[in-house]
Amino acid sequence: MSTRRYRVVHTSTYAYTGPISASHNEIRMTPLTEEHQVTLESRLRIRPLTWSHTYKDYWGTSVTALETAGLHESLELEAISTVECSDADRPQPDTSWEELRSEETRDRCWEWLSFRARTALPDDLLAWFSEQVEGLDPVAAVARAVDLIHEHLAYEAGVTVATTNAAEAWEAHKGVCQDFVHITLGVLRHLGVPARYVSGYLTPDSDAPVGEAIVGESHAWVEWFGGAWLGIDPTNLRAVGVDHIVVARGRDYDDVAPFTGVYLGDEEGELSVEVTVTRLS
Repeated sequence: MSTRRYRVVHTSTYAYTGPISASHNEIRMTPLTEEHQVTLESRLRIRPLTWSHTYKDYWGTSVTALETAGLHESLELEAISTVECSDADRPQPDTSWEELRSEETRDRCWEWLSFRARTALPDDLLAWFSEQVEGLDPVAAVARAVDLIHEHLAYEAGVTVATTNAAEAWEAHKGVCQDFVHITLGVLRHLGVPARYVSGYLTPDSDAPVGEAIVGESHAWVEWFGGAWLGIDPTNLRAVGVDHIVVARGRDYDDVAPFTGVYLGDEEGELSVEVTVTRLS
């Protein structure tokens, strides 16, 4: 059994070109506590702040809604969390096409089978993926589909943006983790495999010395239903384990964006983000 403890510091600063009169935002930066992950400590620092309210959204993510009233030229958010992750008794795939296509599974997982604008892909491409996995069981089909996506898409930042959809990323042959995940979701759902978007953090260096802070970033991966929910990281072509820290789940990026909101004013705004991950044990 492997267990790791991390401290994650996620800082977001929204700087405006001049004073604005009010802003309303939602942030999703608090790691979840669940079977293989325990958030031992989590706190948010928000400046300036008028009021805030924290709740669980429909998908089980911790969300902090906040308002800043009065003139301000920037909004600073800092989320600091201590998280312990474990590989103990992670589930293994155990399913068949018959089970996945059953009325019970489709009813229970219909939200993870639904087609979304973010994950839409051309019909001819989806037909090609179906041909590539023909005759394979679900576990092998998922692995084959993810391999093909990884072969086609090169990781490159700056080619796509937060609003890029799966079809656009596939056409570009390049993208970031969000794009790998959206394409994977579109393909797996087409094949009849329930799949969901997971956002969080990936340890930049699993062999980093204890106590050394390393620059990281937000990350995204996929969970698919194979008798139990199973994690796979299509960007890095690896299983999900103690180096992945879960923050949010949803149907696509729109359900899990770390920072969303609106503001009142004519000024332009620019978001800067910094993430550091420190291995504590």
